[in-house]
Amino acid sequence: MTADHLHNPVLPGCHPDPTVVRVGQEYYLATSTFEWFPAVPVHRSTDLVHWEPAGHLLNSRDTADLRGVADSAGVWAPSLSHHGGRFWLVYSLVRTVGSPYKDVDNYLITADSIEGPWSEPVFLNSSGFDPSLFHDEDGRHWLVNLRWDHRPGRPSFAGIVLQEYDPGARALAGEPVLLLRHDELIEGPNLYRRDGWYYLMLAEGGTGWNHGILMARSRALTGPYELDPAGSLLTTRDDPGAPLLKAGHGELVSTPDGEWYLAHLASRPVATPEGPRCVLGRETCIQRVQWTGDGWLRLAHGDNRPRLSVPAPRAARTGAGSGASPSASASGGGRDGGRDHCDDFDAPVLGPRWSSLRVPADPSWLSLTERPGWLRLRGRQSPHSLFDQSLVAQRLTSVHCRATTVLDFRPTRFDQQAGLICWYDTTTHYYLRVTHCEERGRVLGLAVSDDGAYAEPADCELPVEDWPLLHLRADFDGAALRLSASPDGTEWTRVGPVLDASKLSDDYGDRLRFTGAFVGVCAQDLGGTRRAADFDRFTLTPL
Repeated sequence: MTADHLHNPVLPGCHPDPTVVRVGQEYYLATSTFEWFPAVPVHRSTDLVHWEPAGHLLNSRDTADLRGVADSAGVWAPSLSHHGGRFWLVYSLVRTVGSPYKDVDNYLITADSIEGPWSEPVFLNSSGFDPSLFHDEDGRHWLVNLRWDHRPGRPSFAGIVLQEYDPGARALAGEPVLLLRHDELIEGPNLYRRDGWYYLMLAEGGTGWNHGILMARSRALTGPYELDPAGSLLTTRDDPGAPLLKAGHGELVSTPDGEWYLAHLASRPVATPEGPRCVLGRETCIQRVQWTGDGWLRLAHGDNRPRLSVPAPRAARTGAGSGASPSASASGGGRDGGRDHCDDFDAPVLGPRWSSLRVPADPSWLSLTERPGWLRLRGRQSPHSLFDQSLVAQRLTSVHCRATTVLDFRPTRFDQQAGLICWYDTTTHYYLRVTHCEERGRVLGLAVSDDGAYAEPADCELPVEDWPLLHLRADFDGAALRLSASPDGTEWTRVGPVLDASKLSDDYGDRLRFTGAFVGVCAQDLGGTRRAADFDRFTLTPL
């Protein structure tokens, strides 16, 4: 199979902070997951064009204890490398956001294979986030990360620091060395060595509209580092009409033929009267890059704007690569919104597209075997809880799609509910749910959390006591979201007004928000009896 071009984003939906490494003929790409579990999905490719899921790198609470972490905290900016026949993954576990503090711990795990088993986590430091490991030619290992400064009146992004890692002691050694400070906000450091230079790749300008990538270099590992005189390698800060905005935070990878590519994040906005909003969050894109005669890195197409279509590696164009087939690909080369994704819940475990909030899916609250062909959720805490929710969801990969499910649920109290949820975080979501009303019996209605303001519009409520099953549907159309329900899947009734889907985005509200929109199913039982809700099928269909 040949491919002339790759199409961005190669991983649509919430796949930010990409880290990429090549081992032989295979590429591995992993991304941030924040409060979602399992953490750090990894994808595999042989051509950089087609990608298929290869599991998750943090699968247990021993490697990522996320109970109680704030919205958009959790696992930040993993960095994957390969050295000495082993994979190395460093990652941040952030527990606090939106305050002067971050309360962050950085960890290292290793494995002989991307499938694991992975080692027990090694604690590295807590000085800041975005760690990465650099394996130098002399066999020494170096950790770089952002240093965070909580003090009033001082820059919070206090520079990039370097410290040696001693694998024998399983700990950092010596004192950290400050590599670089900059007037612009810098983070996401990655070190490379080429032609006698040490190159420091940096994310700059924050993760919003001002985002970019900046390069610096030095003849010595510890500096001093000189910034690229041409400025940002990649950015769209001065091109608000670009199809890929917020471009930044990247890592480099080379092909077996010596070509260079840059994996980075970017967002595709939806137009609203309040301005652009990125419902799909920050997605993974890839650009072709090349080194100049004077040793600086540039995008191969000649400017610093990301492109939607990029020439594929030489091996992919000539058929030497054998990338994953588009039907098996997680992204379809950036066209994930073009195919149906249906889960009939016939497998004994959830598929790789599903994520749960903060805790692993375990038999105490989720089962695919108690009622074969159905997903059973036992109700637990409310949608505002940071601890034990019974909620599973999938990343939204297109703003023009339909989510449907079939629910069998018989609540007996007002504090029992279940249904279809369109989710950003605990403060912002739309919930089409079934519950019990003392006067009317079983009812279907809408619960809205709008940047922390909670409402249950009474005029949206439908009596559904005699419905045998509850077919639930959410239609996304750009910034518009329409919810509806049916007793048989043929005659549908609208529930509530047209909702503002753009609120399910990083760009809405006053809080720091990083995760993009998800859609899924959930159940609550605030009385603690764990009332079961059964779901038959979940489908995401392009519109």
